[in-house]
Amino acid sequence: MTDLRYEAPATLDAAVTLLKGATGIARVLAGGTDVIVQMETELVEPDLLVDIKKIPEMRRIAAENGGIRIGAAVSGMELVENAELCRMWPGVVDGVKLIGSIQVKGRATIVGNLCNASPAADSVPPMVAAGAIARIIGPNGQRDIPVEKIPAGPGKTTLANGEIVTSIFLPARGKNSGDAYERFTPRTEMDIAVVGVAINLTIDGGGICTAARVVLGAVAPTILIVDECARALVGTKLDDAALDKLAAAASAACKPIDDKRGTKEFRVKIAGVLARRVAKKALERARRIV
Repeated sequence: MTDLRYEAPATLDAAVTLLKGATGIARVLAGGTDVIVQMETELVEPDLLVDIKKIPEMRRIAAENGGIRIGAAVSGMELVENAELCRMWPGVVDGVKLIGSIQVKGRATIVGNLCNASPAADSVPPMVAAGAIARIIGPNGQRDIPVEKIPAGPGKTTLANGEIVTSIFLPARGKNSGDAYERFTPRTEMDIAVVGVAINLTIDGGGICTAARVVLGAVAPTILIVDECARALVGTKLDDAALDKLAAAASAACKPIDDKRGTKEFRVKIAGVLARRVAKKALERARRIV
């Protein structure tokens, strides 16, 4: 283990300055449920650890333009217990609930889940389905980008040197819209997704789907936004024929690997099964949210 420098800045500017000036490996500490494990197992040996929990704006959940802004150091349990988030974006909360145990959720954050860049991250597909936007601050200023633009591959992000994700913005929820997320795992708890599916959709007064976004996790190096799945739903009442097309499109989009937790063929099949199930749940929620 290298000599580790630990810093806990009180401002964003100070955090960016520390990260920009790092001469070795630098890591951001929010919840620490990924980086601490990686350090303990010597997968990463950072020279600098920047703890962001003392920066006030990183700890806030705030209403904004009809939506919700979530600071990078807000824990998963704070999100699960936030009534407004549960009302507006229950599919995002579906994903957060699946991040480890209650104890892990008490520390883990959705920004950490995103920046760890695991293809199997449970909170990322529903955030992408929701159209979530990540706010990034770095040496060159501030920029906002869609959440799906951050993961670049397993364990890799598109963040530049010195950049840090400060918050996630979930937009206003439209009328007659609903979202949902489900995953398959070999165990019921304390496991990571073999396949994950998130769907966000909108229906009109007659129950016809007018918009949809379908996102797959754990079946490719990064999450997949599958336009063909969305086209299978739009213009339908999500009848059996539409759900069959959805399932086929979801399976066709998969680019999985074989590993000890599931074969390629298994993942392809499960993606279609889950897509049907999640679409029905999202539709049920859309009928309730007016």
